[in-house]
Amino acid sequence: MLRISELHKWFGDIHAVDGLSLDIHQGEVFGLLGPNGAGKTTTVNIAVGLLTPDQGSVELTGHGSPADPAVRRTIGVAPQALAIYDELTAEENLAFFGKICGVRGARLKGQVRSALEFVDLFDRRSARVSTFSGGMKRRLNLAIALVHEPQLLLLDEPTAGVDPQSRNAIFKKVLALREQGRTVVYTTHYMEEAQKLCDRVGIIDHGRLLALDTVEGLLETHGERKVLIAETPRGQIRVETDEPLAELNRLQRESTLTGFRLEGSGLESVFLKLTGRHLRD
Repeated sequence: MLRISELHKWFGDIHAVDGLSLDIHQGEVFGLLGPNGAGKTTTVNIAVGLLTPDQGSVELTGHGSPADPAVRRTIGVAPQALAIYDELTAEENLAFFGKICGVRGARLKGQVRSALEFVDLFDRRSARVSTFSGGMKRRLNLAIALVHEPQLLLLDEPTAGVDPQSRNAIFKKVLALREQGRTVVYTTHYMEEAQKLCDRVGIIDHGRLLALDTVEGLLETHGERKVLIAETPRGQIRVETDEPLAELNRLQRESTLTGFRLEGSGLESVFLKLTGRHLRD
């Protein structure tokens, strides 16, 4: 659906994207993970034609380069910085952006309604966006990305700054888009989002691809050993193991256990292993 080939982008001395290549498949939710400054947003901006790469290419299969305005109209984008007008109503926002994408007449009216219903904002369609909560604005941002019925969606940190209920609602919408056969590129630095939503995950840092696989594949390749933590009357026992059940049975034979838990190697540990543990500002 989307092919990014040997992409490079410099901003002065900063090599923001460094030889990045990705193939995004039709109908998948593809997670693009990386710490702050990793090159995620720059990659998205190139993929939708907002920035021109210094080297490399981006192609939408069957359409061409997003440098072409006609190709850009086939992409839906929900940027990290909200692209909405507070002084307009929700309905007016969607109609405005729909017209920019070439949607007119009865189709525009139907698509505005459909997009607002999809993000559960149809009942607030006549309210000015300035009265909306942060979560409602995020959902409206998503509706704008959908109003022209694109098959490819790029969602850049779509849950930034929202409450848990709004995050959960956005998760459900992303999964519904996958069920509809849409292709979603989802950038985030929240590991639990990637584990819940993404069919495959690419981890990037300093503009380079460090790893790409399913979540299960990343854990198998880069994950650390599980840790069995057993509680006894004399204190805590920690055992790194690939066979936690066998170790638990052994400990039960040797000690009186008052409790136990298993700490697994999650995507966060893989992320930190690949990108480092130092602070990013």
